[in-house]
Amino acid sequence: MNSEQSNPAVRSVASTQSEMTEIILPNDTNTLGNLLGGRLMHFIDMTGAMAAFRHSRTYVVTAAMDHIDFIRPVHLGDLLTLKSSVNRAFTSSMEVGVKVWAENTKTGAIAHVASAYLVFVAVDEHGRVQKVPELKPETPDEIRRYEDALRRRQHRERENARQREARLASAAQTDGAGKS
Repeated sequence: MNSEQSNPAVRSVASTQSEMTEIILPNDTNTLGNLLGGRLMHFIDMTGAMAAFRHSRTYVVTAAMDHIDFIRPVHLGDLLTLKSSVNRAFTSSMEVGVKVWAENTKTGAIAHVASAYLVFVAVDEHGRVQKVPELKPETPDEIRRYEDALRRRQHRERENARQREARLASAAQTDGAGKS
């Protein structure tokens, strides 16, 4: 296998898909027997990183958890299934979508319990940013997620610029207030 076959310039969404299943144990829950939100976020981050790694084939770091919806509680003893895939690849970053279901082990009932979008950046072993392959969406759902990822990225960039301007304005007011 040559280098181009092992590290193609374009990857499919299907090649990035990852799945993880966990059983919810007492150490994962609060005093009400519900999965801790932070623990769920950890599972989401891990599953998302697997998809980003499959796409980039290098180390990845979490740059942002752009959005998370906690839809319903997950209970002690439930089986938690998390599925992830890369929605869009940019130059060195990737947006990954993660969807989470809980299965009641006694009844077999399955419910969608959470969804999240994360941004990962590809880095080498020294933490230097690396380029990632392009992503080629194929199905209508993949194309929709691909287009939505660009809109979310543009929103993040606008919000970051707005926050930067607000910090600069605040710093300028602080500096000006001390002068007489």
